[in-house]
Amino acid sequence: MTSSYKEIYLIATEAAEPLAPEVVTEAYEGEEVELKFDEPGVWLVVKSDTTRVEVRFENRLEPLGWTPDLLTGTPELREQLSAARGFYRVSYEPGKPQPSVACFEALWTVRALVDLTEGVVVDTTSFKLHSPMDVEEITELDFDIRDHLTVHAQVMGDGDRQVWVHTHGLAKFGALDVEMFHIAEDDLSAAETFFYELAGDLAFGEGPTPRHPISTSVGLGFQLLPSDEARSTLFGADPEAFSGHPTTNFMTVVSPEGRHAMSEILAHYRDRFTKESDAESEKKQDEATRLLPLFKGRYLRKGLMEPLTFIVRAPFEVHPEGANAAAEQEQLWVEVVQWAEDTLIGKLVEGGTRTSEWRKGSHVEVDDAQINALAVSREGRQLEPDEMERLLQLERPA
Repeated sequence: MTSSYKEIYLIATEAAEPLAPEVVTEAYEGEEVELKFDEPGVWLVVKSDTTRVEVRFENRLEPLGWTPDLLTGTPELREQLSAARGFYRVSYEPGKPQPSVACFEALWTVRALVDLTEGVVVDTTSFKLHSPMDVEEITELDFDIRDHLTVHAQVMGDGDRQVWVHTHGLAKFGALDVEMFHIAEDDLSAAETFFYELAGDLAFGEGPTPRHPISTSVGLGFQLLPSDEARSTLFGADPEAFSGHPTTNFMTVVSPEGRHAMSEILAHYRDRFTKESDAESEKKQDEATRLLPLFKGRYLRKGLMEPLTFIVRAPFEVHPEGANAAAEQEQLWVEVVQWAEDTLIGKLVEGGTRTSEWRKGSHVEVDDAQINALAVSREGRQLEPDEMERLLQLERPA
């Protein structure tokens, strides 16, 4: 493996021997790729016009028997990993020819192999465990950076704003991970959302140029500095906290002036996590019930090229404590795709924030009785409630 190739994914399986080449070749029949099984030191090469993915296989006489604490995944996936004896190590050159292209070509190789053997997939850059169904959804559904990224928070010292927030996972896109310092615990969710927005740009090669201040989606400025430069002005942090996190792996988010002061920017993301009061929920439910007939009728009359998007909110069951634990509810927004009688088919605007059970872009069914909030967007801008009601009222059929 050349120095530019990085091992990004690991497929762990109980089978101690690799798949037969003819089985893999048959699975790739009809695909526009070249398979090679005869390169020294490599079990399989999957080559397309623009990418090359290398797969190496190794086995163990005994099962692994443990899983690193840093890995995130269900107990079932952890158990599979601990029982594994065979390991497919998937490598590619991150960022070539384009960050997301290289990553997804490798993921299609992972998907092809995991479809042929019972296994669990390890993302070695974000420390995530994926099931075969996870990989299928990641490759089929809308791109969601949360599938590829882990955000960690670590206390660096005493005081209210001493949390170091940083990502793991951007290496698979040929980018450095990002970090912020002096974050208050109350701002952790806001910082996570900011990082997802920034990392989404970096994953497509559209991130900011280091040392050049730019504006966020809410209009406030920041810049990225190489972490060795940014950490030199950091005070009150315990150097031991950086163990295993070398400066060469990170870019640091700072203010346009170079200060470790991000609370002003995060304030605009913080509003998204203000818990809706019972009175607000009841008001939205009443408005949804009142306007649903008009909303539904206007959707059914929508022109093919009309720049309107109809969105509804409904509760979805999630299991943050595991599949066998009691279900909880998360309110998610759904873009309406089709409406028949009292049930609509839609696409999740965003995935669930607490689990991966409901992924961004998944198609779901929602009964009219479940809808508790409505929204309409025109050319990408969400209408204010009074604008939406005027739209629905003024365009009623005669």
